[in-house]
Amino acid sequence: MDLIRCTSCFQHSPTLIAPTFRHRTTPKPNLTTISNNHATVSTTRMVVKARGGGAAEAETALVDKPKVLKRFQVSDGHPAPFGATIQDGGVNFAIYSANATSATLCLISLSDLQQNRVTEQIPLDPLANKTGDVWHVFLKGNFKDMLYGYIFDGEFSPEIGHYYDSSRILLDPYAKAVISRGEFGALGPEDNCWPQMAGMVPTSEDQFDWEGDLPLRHPGRDLIIYEMHVRGYTRHESSGTKFPGTYCGVVEKLDHLKELGVNCIELMPCHEFNELEYYSYNSVLGDYKLNFWGYSTINYFSPMIRYSSSGIRSCGRDAINEFKYLVKEAHKRGIEVIMDVVFNHTAEGNEKGLSVSFRGVDNCVYYMLAPKGEYYNYSGCGNTFNCNHPVVRQFILDCLRYWVAEMHVDGFRFDLASIMTRSSSLWDSVNVYGDPLEGDLITTGTPLSNPPLIDMMSNDPVLHGVKLIAEAWDAGGLYQVGRFPHWGVWSEWNGKYRDIVRQFIKGTDGLSGAFAECLCGSPNLYQKGGGKPWNSVNFICAHDGFTLADLVTYNNKHNLANGEDNNDGESHNYSWNCGQEGEFASISVKKLRKRQMRNFFLCLMVSQGVPMIHMGDEYGHTKGGNNNTYCHDNYINYFRWDKKEESASDLFRFFCLMTMFRRECESLGLNDFPTAERLQWHGHTPGKPDWSDTSRFVAFTLIDSVKGEIYVAFNTSHLPVTITLPDRPGYRWEPLVDTSKPAPFDFLSNEVPERDLAIKQYAHFLDANLYPMLSYSSIVLLLSPDENA
Repeated sequence: MDLIRCTSCFQHSPTLIAPTFRHRTTPKPNLTTISNNHATVSTTRMVVKARGGGAAEAETALVDKPKVLKRFQVSDGHPAPFGATIQDGGVNFAIYSANATSATLCLISLSDLQQNRVTEQIPLDPLANKTGDVWHVFLKGNFKDMLYGYIFDGEFSPEIGHYYDSSRILLDPYAKAVISRGEFGALGPEDNCWPQMAGMVPTSEDQFDWEGDLPLRHPGRDLIIYEMHVRGYTRHESSGTKFPGTYCGVVEKLDHLKELGVNCIELMPCHEFNELEYYSYNSVLGDYKLNFWGYSTINYFSPMIRYSSSGIRSCGRDAINEFKYLVKEAHKRGIEVIMDVVFNHTAEGNEKGLSVSFRGVDNCVYYMLAPKGEYYNYSGCGNTFNCNHPVVRQFILDCLRYWVAEMHVDGFRFDLASIMTRSSSLWDSVNVYGDPLEGDLITTGTPLSNPPLIDMMSNDPVLHGVKLIAEAWDAGGLYQVGRFPHWGVWSEWNGKYRDIVRQFIKGTDGLSGAFAECLCGSPNLYQKGGGKPWNSVNFICAHDGFTLADLVTYNNKHNLANGEDNNDGESHNYSWNCGQEGEFASISVKKLRKRQMRNFFLCLMVSQGVPMIHMGDEYGHTKGGNNNTYCHDNYINYFRWDKKEESASDLFRFFCLMTMFRRECESLGLNDFPTAERLQWHGHTPGKPDWSDTSRFVAFTLIDSVKGEIYVAFNTSHLPVTITLPDRPGYRWEPLVDTSKPAPFDFLSNEVPERDLAIKQYAHFLDANLYPMLSYSSIVLLLSPDENA
């Protein structure tokens, strides 16, 4: 998650979302008005008891006296499990709210939701329908096409953290599908960006045929991850898919990933979010800004409904099954599915945002609050999820278990995961341990060495074997790369790897030693704490920042299309345009850019740790130098299948062959850091590496049980060099990869025409144990028996 984009674009605009007020004017009788998430119901009037303490509290609010229920049989219900659950021929509803004084279950048919009407209201009796801090009720009846939400009443006192408002219908945090609009980017009734939302009521018909699907359980060391945006992957017309921009669209194009050689996809946020969150006209492009990336969650149990081809049909059941279909089909191809999850903040924003769910249910429990009710903003997005509160950490664990057990996902990447290590608003030794500890001075937001949430996730029996990946930093300055509490099971996005490799490959001095650490899986970060190479998820590019093509095309960000005067996005990208800024450049510059892209990818594939590829880099996707494309639902973010076909014999071919080479080599996915018995460093001459500040050359040999021995070298100088190869009596080195060569001679696979002739062209060098390397190039050589020895 880009920390820069959060400073402006994720604050709710006051022109779109009004601040929350306690009382509203009551509409006409016999009409339920649902607008901007304010629901005021009126048929038979019933005065809610006025509260003292100020003019606002002294007013009265009017709500409906519940109608006589004709279709449902009501009983007390049970406090567990949370959410809406099928039990004993009916549905049990249970929700936590410690500070509400009253609760009402609202049932809304799908047709009534479209007409802004509430179908039935069921007030909950605190004596019969409440156990501890859990409100509950059990219903029997016909729930076909039925949705639900809650009205909570209580104190409206932001200064002490309470935002109760009986004019709002709230989402259950445990709802399994959230229904509002059915089409991505389409406005709600009366052009409302925030139409009323409701959760799906489950029925006994909710079934899916998994066809015996089981977790793939790929070892972490064997993963090759592909970061993907579900909508962006197939939305472009060149995809030719039947359902572009959907889960089904991804399924249609899974074979591309199989061909590329990845065995794990990391889906950018697929939890329910509102893409219209900051909907506004973008005069630069003449379209509308949307929340395209989705890092602003509304509900953590619901898949993004508008990523499905079925939309709101069947109250979201078809959308759930479509997501399951994607997972099942990926597994059939040997591809695991990891979800990018955002437990650091929600879409409800700061104090000017809407009460959609968590805030109205129990604000001071779900959010990290300061003593006077202000929101801590360690996320940079207006609020901070109160992750280590006992109720919230159980909520997060329940959510992860659901996606693993019910949806069969294989793991999670946690956005701004360092927030999950901070102490909660209610953090104190009594709250956590049951007894006070002498000298306990932990305050809200303090980083914890043994955070309870991370402990629970790391040792949970249901999550055993599930991939857990941390983005080990947050917007509050807590940077934990190499220090994230891992319990032996967590991996991390290695941002240090990205920065060091980018600088070394473009020829920055003083980084040869740090670059060598990256090639070894960053033991300087992970080995001391008992980590392994697979704790490091290595990447050059991700959704944040430049694409691989833009990394070698632009020195500076070009974000004017975002409509923020180029003030958004990261300014320090460690990029190099290879001599000319922009896509229009000389032939020599373009050749150098292709060489650099190959250098970056070769480095990624020969490094210990887990490589991650960003969607579109395999064909050289460009975003025109825009390094913060969070708001664009257009060609900037869409995968260009026509461009991929153009690159099939060039960059895409190189990517495919390099991933295949990595999978074939036993030594490029080690379970522990390489030692001198396996790895030897070299310089321009064998066994003499140059770690000086001016060195721009790094080479190593690696013993491999499959390939025998591999020689890899990087020359990031602007000067060519002829290197001396290690002497291996009875064997000779043969070229396999040379990024300075044009395709197909950049990778001399067996099907390359005139392959033998290409190798013979280097015979006089290789006979002398030499190899010429051009500037800004990298090579891979293999050892083979010398027939003339």
